[in-house]
Amino acid sequence: MHVVGQPPAAPARGAPGLAPATGPARALEPVLRPLRAYGEYILAAASALGVILALWAAFFYAPTEAIQGDVQRIEYVHVPLAWVAYLAFFVVFAASILYLWRRDERWDLIARANAEIGTLFTTLVLVTGSLWGRPVWGAWWAWDARMTTTLILWFIYVGYLLLRSYTGRSEGGARSAAVLGIVGFVDVPINYLSITWWRTQHPAPQLPLGGEPQAPPAVVETLLLALLAFTLLYAYLLIQVYRLHRLQTEAERLRARIESA
Repeated sequence: MHVVGQPPAAPARGAPGLAPATGPARALEPVLRPLRAYGEYILAAASALGVILALWAAFFYAPTEAIQGDVQRIEYVHVPLAWVAYLAFFVVFAASILYLWRRDERWDLIARANAEIGTLFTTLVLVTGSLWGRPVWGAWWAWDARMTTTLILWFIYVGYLLLRSYTGRSEGGARSAAVLGIVGFVDVPINYLSITWWRTQHPAPQLPLGGEPQAPPAVVETLLLALLAFTLLYAYLLIQVYRLHRLQTEAERLRARIESA
């Protein structure tokens, strides 16, 4: 029995919620403990190591393309950048739906962080694509279907970020941005399928969805390594940007509370 004025007694060993780990959970505890404590550092190190290995493979492991030559090696950066942009915009799409449904601010912060990361990576996609296209096509820019829909995608999410900047961190701004994040995602599958639907100068994908790889094994392995490395980098950046937005939101609320006091 708990006596008023004294702290409640600690639950007995084996009480619900405090039962010691048993079986597989207990065996994995030495591994899970450092992961919980140093997971962010481990992710940062894995991202850096993965990017270094991917760049090494792009320059020294993957074979030189017979027609394009060494400039084709930009593909091992260009394609993973596009993959991360797709992934980030999908998370914007999903988090926006969850925000409108649950009205949980955390989903809005996740959507905002992913929109910033996706826009950054789409910018790098456009830059690396132009660097690749200049020696191959003889022009920095060609208004083919893939490049045009990528530029439209960039404008959509730049508009998303401008809307967030204009409306601040208000609930109405979050709702409007969520709608734009859902509607804007329509351009992602259009962009991916553009080389199938229309005539375009872009080559066929080396790793088609649901199909056999259209490249030598060394090229496929280098691409897969680069995709993994850039995905780890995306995860690390997402943690940092999400934390930044959460702290900014708390700081603005604290300032408003102080000003109103």
